[in-house]
Amino acid sequence: MNELDRRPSTLAPIADADYRLMVETVSDYAIFMLDPAGLIRSWNIGARRLTGYAADEVIGHSFEMFYPQDQLDIGLPRHELEGALRLGRIEDEGWRLRKDGSRFWANVVITALRDGEGGHRGFAKVTRDLSARREHEELLRQSEEMFRLMVEGVRDYAIFMLDPQGHIISWNLGAQITKGYTAEEIIGQHFSVFYPQEQRDRDWPGQELVLALRDGRLEDEGWRLRKDGSRFWANVVITALYDGNGRHRGFAKVTRDLTRQRRIDILEHEGRHLQQFIAMLGHELRNPLAAIANATALLQAVEPPPPRLRDLRALMSRQVAHLRRLIDDLLDVGRIVSGKVHLERTPLRLQQVVEESVEASAPELDKRGQQLVIDVEPEPLWVLGDKVRLVQVLNNLLHNAGKFTPEGGLVRIALRREGGNQAALHVSDTGCGIPPQELNRVFELFRQGEQAATPGHGGFGIGLNLVHQVALLHDGDVSAFSTGRPGEGAEFIVRLPLVDAPAEAGS
Repeated sequence: MNELDRRPSTLAPIADADYRLMVETVSDYAIFMLDPAGLIRSWNIGARRLTGYAADEVIGHSFEMFYPQDQLDIGLPRHELEGALRLGRIEDEGWRLRKDGSRFWANVVITALRDGEGGHRGFAKVTRDLSARREHEELLRQSEEMFRLMVEGVRDYAIFMLDPQGHIISWNLGAQITKGYTAEEIIGQHFSVFYPQEQRDRDWPGQELVLALRDGRLEDEGWRLRKDGSRFWANVVITALYDGNGRHRGFAKVTRDLTRQRRIDILEHEGRHLQQFIAMLGHELRNPLAAIANATALLQAVEPPPPRLRDLRALMSRQVAHLRRLIDDLLDVGRIVSGKVHLERTPLRLQQVVEESVEASAPELDKRGQQLVIDVEPEPLWVLGDKVRLVQVLNNLLHNAGKFTPEGGLVRIALRREGGNQAALHVSDTGCGIPPQELNRVFELFRQGEQAATPGHGGFGIGLNLVHQVALLHDGDVSAFSTGRPGEGAEFIVRLPLVDAPAEAGS
């Protein structure tokens, strides 16, 4: 025990006057007593500051004077006293009145007072002005409400929340416009409903959530699905959400439809290749043109034509055909990239496109000893398209399939309805396939894969780009699939939006 602990206490017992002094001088709280009937018996400095009344203006009056009329009408003051008497104490928050008639938001504690024998002596009432806190909370509530209204009203972005497992728990106007679902239709479903089947098969939606949870956020671009089954190119940002205690509450997902921007970017990208295109044109055409020029000179010098001249004529025929195909493709790509192509879009039955393309391509495939399998849905599938351009697309895909398929191989063309309002043209083969690392770039202008190094497989690398460009101009898209293993070939799928059959087509 230290010296201070050994000193006798000199503190006098706390007198009633000390308690009274302590209560009366408190300025931040209104502390006063009520008699059993609710009449005011005492009044401190805090009560005077809070309400504006002096002691002689309130003592002897009912404490009901601080309550607005709507609270008096329902008997709230009486209910509070009855509750305090029954429970010992009650706590409440609500509007109260100052002397000047202004309102303030009050936190009120009323405690029943009893003497040593349990007799009821009245009530102690402690009131604190929480107007500033309530104003802050109200501003915060209004801010949150405005933020909610802002998010719900955004039209250009799909903004919604997911629970930790990826189920949709909110839905804004932009999400409804972009994806086609109303809130009632989609809330509660898993967000993987927006992903194409090939992405669901490899659980890409689940991987996105794992990565967002690991890194805090994830940004991605890729194909997504609308309610009607159509695809759009989406920019997606997924952000992990945590509460104030660090507990994971779910994810915020913001999606923007960049289909139109992607088309613009692609066209701008192709435009930057035009200079390279022109330079390559002169280089690649030099050898066939030289052969034609030499043959022409010999034709002019020799008369009558010997057997050699007949060989030269055959050479010219082959080179002219080759040149014609190259030049046609090059000119078409140039027109598309420069925005000068004009489509004659009319209601068109896709079965007719298949028929005309097969008629043009079958002889070339037969010459190679390749089998052509045709699997076309009998239901008429109508699109708004340019028949010449769509036949050109299918011809290029069939030519490409035949070029990379060995003699005796199989080329297959199929036409199917997909997703309710899309048609899908499939062209597949049993050739050498496409290496996986090349799949994402096969539609680039002048892009030639490893197969181009094989004799007979060369070219400008523009055929698939032309297919891609024409599909875009028809509001469609094209995809490529391949394992890269020889013999398993490749598959190209052109998707086009369907339209209603024209009236003249009949039922």
